[in-house]
Amino acid sequence: MMTVMRKTLGVFAAALLIGLCWLSGASAQSGNPIKVGAGLALTGGSAPAGKMLQAAIEIWKDDVNAKGGLLGRPVEFISYDDQSTPSNVPGIYTKLITVDKVDLLLGPYATNFVAPAMPTIMQHNKMTFSLTAIGINRHFNYPKYFSMVSVGPDGVNAFSKGFFEVAAAQKPKPQTVAILAADAEFARAASDGAKVELQRHGFRLIYNQTYPPANTDFTPMVRAIQASNADIVYIAAYPPDNVGIIRAANEIGLSPKMFGGAMIGMLITPIRVQLGPVANGLVISETFLPSPKLQFEGLADLMKRYQAKAGELKTDPIGYAFVPMGYAAGQILAKAVTETKSLDHDKLADYVRKTKFDTVVGAISFGKDGEWSAPRQFTTQVQNVMPNNLDQFRDGSKTPVLWPPEYKSGDIIYPYADARKK
Repeated sequence: MMTVMRKTLGVFAAALLIGLCWLSGASAQSGNPIKVGAGLALTGGSAPAGKMLQAAIEIWKDDVNAKGGLLGRPVEFISYDDQSTPSNVPGIYTKLITVDKVDLLLGPYATNFVAPAMPTIMQHNKMTFSLTAIGINRHFNYPKYFSMVSVGPDGVNAFSKGFFEVAAAQKPKPQTVAILAADAEFARAASDGAKVELQRHGFRLIYNQTYPPANTDFTPMVRAIQASNADIVYIAAYPPDNVGIIRAANEIGLSPKMFGGAMIGMLITPIRVQLGPVANGLVISETFLPSPKLQFEGLADLMKRYQAKAGELKTDPIGYAFVPMGYAAGQILAKAVTETKSLDHDKLADYVRKTKFDTVVGAISFGKDGEWSAPRQFTTQVQNVMPNNLDQFRDGSKTPVLWPPEYKSGDIIYPYADARKK
């Protein structure tokens, strides 16, 4: 009898100990979950970025829950696929707010999708952190909007400022510019900024063309650019278009002195691997990338964990372009909720506006229009890329930073034809 009692007490004690450990690790989470909602492009042309962002937010959610959740409650993440179709976005955010009754919002991803979401978000007086959109709040002036892209006060000019700074520093200085952009929100904004920046440096715009987003044949437009004989070619486009434009340029032998721009497709690792040496020489704008000068607390651990899951998730195997920004958005949201002890969107937005946040992408504070207080876009060049090699992109050495000077890690190979020989 005594032996049985001892065993019973031992089992009870072990169970109690396990229970106490669980309560300690989870800070005794209780109550209904705090729901965080987002619309993301998980299929279609923008899916590579959308899937990276979804993975980042899921990792953030798991990390928060492992530390006890928010306000003692577990966090649940609800996301819907907008199928890379802007017209789907308003319905998704209406559903998140009115049917799912989410407590907090993130997203959407990208300028083309954030713009149609804003009227719904504003109508319901909600706060959101857009995931890499530019120039949105210049149209809406909404005080509860914040952006997770580092354009800062440069706004739509940020995607071309460094590009034309680098161009202006070349000797002899190039003189003429051709611009090709998709007729969509992001590309129009980026090309508008480029027109301002090229004029600031005394360049002449001699070719300016837009194309419908559904376009798939870029050869006629690239031939027209070639006929213009512009010294500089600036492109503003999303991933599928980037591949078509770059391949068309390669096939006809387009060879300006400088070629690149806001080419979002070049931020996607599988596209870089697919294009290989064809992409050599492109000068592009990036928001974040692997670099010895961009090492912040928690970043290496985040990327290690993401990359370990990337194969299973069938997403970008490296992920530096978008994963850190998605995770950082979650960090800011969690800090605001924790410090205000509130889910009230007015209180949260007020706190975010006044606070500097330490994140996996460094210190972030917000200024006018909910943009970052200080810009931190990078201008890089694709250099010395070999065919069919994924690992060459892991450390950033194939895309050295040309600008800004404080983050510079390499020199431009100029003109473009010389970079193509490497």
